[in-house]
Amino acid sequence: MATNRYSDETRTRRLDPDSFANGYFRNAVYRHWDPYEDIPQELLDQDRERLISREQTEQQFDVLRRTLALFGAGEEAVTDDLAPLAMAIGDVDKQLFVTSQLYEEAKHAAFFDRYWHEVIDPVAEARGFEVTAPTDPRYFPDAYVESFDRTERAMDRLLADESPEALAEAFCHYHLVVESVLAQTGYYSIQSAWSPTGADMGVDGEPIHLEGLVEGITRIRSDEGRHVGFGMHEVQRLVAEGVDPAIVEDTLSELLPLVAGTVENPASEVDTTALVEYATEKLGRRIEIITDTNADLPPVETLVHVEGGRDVSTV
Repeated sequence: MATNRYSDETRTRRLDPDSFANGYFRNAVYRHWDPYEDIPQELLDQDRERLISREQTEQQFDVLRRTLALFGAGEEAVTDDLAPLAMAIGDVDKQLFVTSQLYEEAKHAAFFDRYWHEVIDPVAEARGFEVTAPTDPRYFPDAYVESFDRTERAMDRLLADESPEALAEAFCHYHLVVESVLAQTGYYSIQSAWSPTGADMGVDGEPIHLEGLVEGITRIRSDEGRHVGFGMHEVQRLVAEGVDPAIVEDTLSELLPLVAGTVENPASEVDTTALVEYATEKLGRRIEIITDTNADLPPVETLVHVEGGRDVSTV
């Protein structure tokens, strides 16, 4: 007789409101935002006019386009590849959270698509630059492509292997490298180059404040904090339940050179050596926390803190 997975005499209610995952899911519901309505049109219009007026070469403008293309492709990849995790984890509260993450990644992809078509393309046309697509291969270094190819393989593995070790590797790829270290370094780069509160990282010329872009990134960070926290919690739990910490450390260490190869860009207005150092420090701190089963996870706001960035708790 087939098992009815919808009935379970061990549960008195379908969800566990006191679970870690359910708390994160409810936080996602509370912090919902709309990539079309909650990023004011006037901010995007202002960004467009400031970029048109800025004295810059096409190569300098391509630094911004490359950054946004990498972000947009990353969000699309997560939206496309994360589903096997929801199938593998089993627990309904965790499944609720992962499905909320899928929805949020789709929102992020929508924001970057909107920004490209409402800001980037009109600026290129106005300045006489080549109009390029956000999917143009020129924007994706080999290290970036390899990183997401490996991540896709780790997620696809869950369709046949739901072992704790396979789950730990999947969380390491997505939540701790793509969502945490790679994205966090990208936020830092944007904050440094296109906000007046950014770090002094050797930006050429007068810094330009792109308030629409920073507003979108701030809201995205408010979502990514939950994604990173959930992944760290799950890896820490798996280690506590017997997964060899070396699997976690080796997986993350193997991916670090791909992160470095992604953020290094000789044409950038930002000193990318500092970005590599930033990514390395973030990854080291993540490893330190998740391999210590007694360590407390930082609050969501701390997980996505960016030097000089607006506090995501206000979003």
